[in-house]
Amino acid sequence: MIAGKVVGSLISTRKSEKLIGSKFMIVEPLRHMAADTRQIIAIDLVGAGIGEYVIVVQGSSARIGADMQDAPVDAAIVGIIDDGGVFESGAEEDT
Repeated sequence: MIAGKVVGSLISTRKSEKLIGSKFMIVEPLRHMAADTRQIIAIDLVGAGIGEYVIVVQGSSARIGADMQDAPVDAAIVGIIDDGGVFESGAEEDT
């Protein structure tokens, strides 16, 4: 799991039938949790909003969490962070 900040939403009118009705958000992983990517697109399972810090899972965990084992899902927002140590010591992204 990684922590990140929702920075935008994404609208896709043409997509896999298995993704119809899904909400997509653009997430920036917190600086110390970012691997080789600056932003990811994640399916939103919890109703996150722009500016909120979230918990994201990737790979098969995302498909299982979304109950979409056969869908082309690679990242899913599974929680909204209320408070936590990930924001301490200047780890928070600049806004």
